[in-house]
Amino acid sequence: MKETQHIEWKESWRDEYLKWISGFANAEGGVLVIGKNDLGKVSGVADAKKLLVDLPNKVRDILGIMVDVNLRGKAPREYLEIVVPPYPNAISYRGEYFYRSGSTNQMLKGAGLERLLLRKHGRTWDGVPLPGVALKDLDKKALAFFRAQAARSGRLSATIIKEPDGVLLDKLHLREGTYLTRAAVMLFHPLPERFFGGAYVKIGFFESNTDLRYQDVISGDLFSQVNHAVELIRLKYMKALISYEGLQRIETYPVPEAALREAILNALVHKDYASAIPVQVSVYADKLMIWNPGQLPASWTLARLLGKHSSEPFNPNVANAFFRAGMIEAWGRGIERILEACSIARTPAPEFRAEAAGLWAVFPYAEGAQRTTQETTQETTQETTRDKILAALHGDPTLTRNALAERFGLSTDGVKYHLGKLRAEGRIRHVGPTKAGRWEVLK
Repeated sequence: MKETQHIEWKESWRDEYLKWISGFANAEGGVLVIGKNDLGKVSGVADAKKLLVDLPNKVRDILGIMVDVNLRGKAPREYLEIVVPPYPNAISYRGEYFYRSGSTNQMLKGAGLERLLLRKHGRTWDGVPLPGVALKDLDKKALAFFRAQAARSGRLSATIIKEPDGVLLDKLHLREGTYLTRAAVMLFHPLPERFFGGAYVKIGFFESNTDLRYQDVISGDLFSQVNHAVELIRLKYMKALISYEGLQRIETYPVPEAALREAILNALVHKDYASAIPVQVSVYADKLMIWNPGQLPASWTLARLLGKHSSEPFNPNVANAFFRAGMIEAWGRGIERILEACSIARTPAPEFRAEAAGLWAVFPYAEGAQRTTQETTQETTQETTRDKILAALHGDPTLTRNALAERFGLSTDGVKYHLGKLRAEGRIRHVGPTKAGRWEVLK
């Protein structure tokens, strides 16, 4: 038998081992064995019978919990098993909190301690009220987008959709008394990173692990982050294979849009925002990697995540809003939908990895996609979009970024990117004031 998340061996008793008992109680419970060495062999405890009497009282008086202390073996190789059940409330040792993770006992501080205390009180990070943010601070466009999506999905009644903003948030459980919750700010504030570090998506293109060529940061409300990230990755970072069916031009991306969107959604909905680390998308010539600083639910394994499982979102209030908007399912089918989209598109299935610091989704590209050069793929796709923008500006030089975005189904950031490229190439220039000027098509 080896040491695990549920078993710890000690050759003799020290009062500091109350920390281990606290850690077991705050996690899934476990057994602290006194009288075994690091190899798990019985070495015996000289004062086993005295400890059998003293330890239950000491644990009760210092930690405030009850444990079973069992005497095992025979003299001179008697040893003790201290059986610790998991406790519904957080257990501290002299004002400090510990947690058993793997075969280590960790002292919790900061975000880790907050997670423990919230979980033990039946709360989640995104349900905590946030003072200092008012209803007037939320983005009307984000709220309008949600209403339109919810109406289209049919997952929220028309009566609720038409309610004033405050009532709508109450119905979505995004207010507590007079305070907005963290979820409300993440979903509808124009710049949630003002309140939560790392509340954005970082995208980079890498020639190698150490050679970053260019990068972008996607900020804004969570709905905008999803849409803009997917759009920018497809416009700027991924290469499309071009083929034809008769006269129809077909563009095939190495990662299907449905799979990419679902993966970005999963990363943002299930992210641990207390980590203050952004979701990171690393794009290479042969693969796309999405890293999410999140954690699997307690006692979950990667095998369970990849199989049929219930829905246990890390941020249930955020997840509920995305469900009502018709952007995710409520049955824990995110991974299944990603795999299904890749299967339909006949692209390689992604690999999923769970690490202590977060979760990876790695999309390898098919061999044909790897051979396609950037000059004949990504640029071809982008040139098509830029040609359309040029034609539009030639017909109406007063068109604004917002107007172009609406016309071509792009985000304003996407339009800004293409206009910047056209200006850098000397194909257009802007004349007059920023808001009241016009565009000149030069070539």
